[in-house]
Amino acid sequence: MIKHTRSRNRRRLMAEINVVPYIDVMLVLLIIFMVTAPLITTGVKVSLPQEKAGGIESPTLDSVVITVDEFGDYYIDVGKDKHQPASEQILYDRIRVVLGYKPETPILVRADNRVDYGKVVRAMVIAQSAGAAEVGLITAPPERREP
Repeated sequence: MIKHTRSRNRRRLMAEINVVPYIDVMLVLLIIFMVTAPLITTGVKVSLPQEKAGGIESPTLDSVVITVDEFGDYYIDVGKDKHQPASEQILYDRIRVVLGYKPETPILVRADNRVDYGKVVRAMVIAQSAGAAEVGLITAPPERREP
């Protein structure tokens, strides 16, 4: 009769998970998100007029911003194609939908200082005809000049 010893072939199971590789992956992802986040939030480049005026705080996440670039094209930060020019009808439709869900949503117009004044007024009229009670303008604070 052959006698087998089980104790010699038995290994002890390890019940721990090695988390070091997961930490490394998470740190790499964190760095990638930190680098790409500013690139994602940038929109249409406009040179805002510089005026010193009391006003509202910076736009909130709930506000709708209509941008008029230096060529007079309209952009709206609602919908899937935020970085594509929008027609007046698209502006009207999107503002109407937003105000249908949240009637108190602030509507703001952000326009390049080289754009025709009529285009800015037209954007404000479109917003008002879509149901906005008030339409605000976004400006940049004036640059400080050393005396």
